[in-house]
Amino acid sequence: MIKLKILIVCAVAALSAHATQRPNNEGTYLAATLRGQQAEAPARTFKLKHLAAERARVWAAWQQANAAWTEPGLPPLDSIGAAPRGQWQLPDSLEPRAVMPFYFGYKGAKPQAGYPLFLYLHGSGPKDKEWTNGLYFARHWADGPSLYFVPQIPNEGRWYRWYQRSKQFAWNRLLRQALLRPDVDPNRLYVTGISEGGYGSQRLASFYADYWAAAGPMAGGEPLKNAPAENLSQVPFSFLTGAEDKEFYRDILTGYTRDALDSLAAQVPGSYVHRIELIPGKGHHIDYRPTTPWLARHTRNPWPRCYSWEDYEMDSLHRSGFYNLIVDERPVDSLRTRYDVDIHDNEVNIEVRNVHYTTTQTDPVYGIEMKFARTYEPARTGRFTVMLDEHLVDLSRPVRVVVNGREVFQGRLKLDRCNLLRSVATFYDPCRLYPAAVEVSL
Repeated sequence: MIKLKILIVCAVAALSAHATQRPNNEGTYLAATLRGQQAEAPARTFKLKHLAAERARVWAAWQQANAAWTEPGLPPLDSIGAAPRGQWQLPDSLEPRAVMPFYFGYKGAKPQAGYPLFLYLHGSGPKDKEWTNGLYFARHWADGPSLYFVPQIPNEGRWYRWYQRSKQFAWNRLLRQALLRPDVDPNRLYVTGISEGGYGSQRLASFYADYWAAAGPMAGGEPLKNAPAENLSQVPFSFLTGAEDKEFYRDILTGYTRDALDSLAAQVPGSYVHRIELIPGKGHHIDYRPTTPWLARHTRNPWPRCYSWEDYEMDSLHRSGFYNLIVDERPVDSLRTRYDVDIHDNEVNIEVRNVHYTTTQTDPVYGIEMKFARTYEPARTGRFTVMLDEHLVDLSRPVRVVVNGREVFQGRLKLDRCNLLRSVATFYDPCRLYPAAVEVSL
């Protein structure tokens, strides 16, 4: 039943391209946000019975704003066997002379809800060979029907990292453009990769956790400060590394991730689904075939009622929001903030704490910070917005919002088009068009 509800709601966005109402000032606001400009979303309250029509109007405005914005897009859909290629120029301000070529193609017949989309990140060998390997994997792994985006790293040397700001520019473009397409299932997006791509996919799994249906790094091993496990409560997580993969402590760091997720799964039954294995007798080269079939079994729930988010910077950039939270102003006294959200019976409880790390283990060879202790203190500054819809609360009844033990809202929620517009401008997601919002100041 849950999966059926997801498909029905997301189908509204796909069908809305045929809406007869054309955007007016909504389109102006959305075009400004695409250009990175600050703008105020136009407000218009409406009744609950008009929610579907308002969502359709806003999604149509979003489609038109994107169509009018001239940027390189994804190629027309074609078979991965035909190896359709594209390339994106990344901003020089983020990485000099950075052109990201990519393969984009499908295998198998398109499912009714759209293709599952896999983002595959290659390893750090010679980039032409690694990219060719990625295309081979996309064609032959047993995860069809599926759609693959297989990028090539733009530059080698110090730019050979998938988490850097220039690549984040590419991932935001990929997510936005993929979620606009009716041939992509918005609740079946996956990230995976090998070696350097294993590091990258582990980082992206945590940083963009609210988009993924599942994630699968291989032959990697990030220190958990770079990819907090807490963010993965709703993201089934496969991690395969050779037990003899000792270089850069991949075996040890994979074990630390396993231990963290084992502990979290015990604390929150039903969350933190994971399969983490150190494969006996194997070094850096393992059997890569089991990962994507395991990932493909899972579907995203875009509306979790219980989750944790450690908001941290990745290459000096923060996310602007996560699931149904939008950050308006970060706490001034911490670079990391943890939000614990629990929604039950029309009561929204949120605990907001600043996070401080202390390194407890550093390797003596490379200086890698491997293990950490964390301390928490209640956040006393900052502002954020809680976005709400019918999947999280009963919009026909009063709602109570409590933050750090203090009631910040009690009453019926006002439905407003500006909340739908702000949702789509923040998340690009047809499944997360929130009509109601509660602003919180700490």
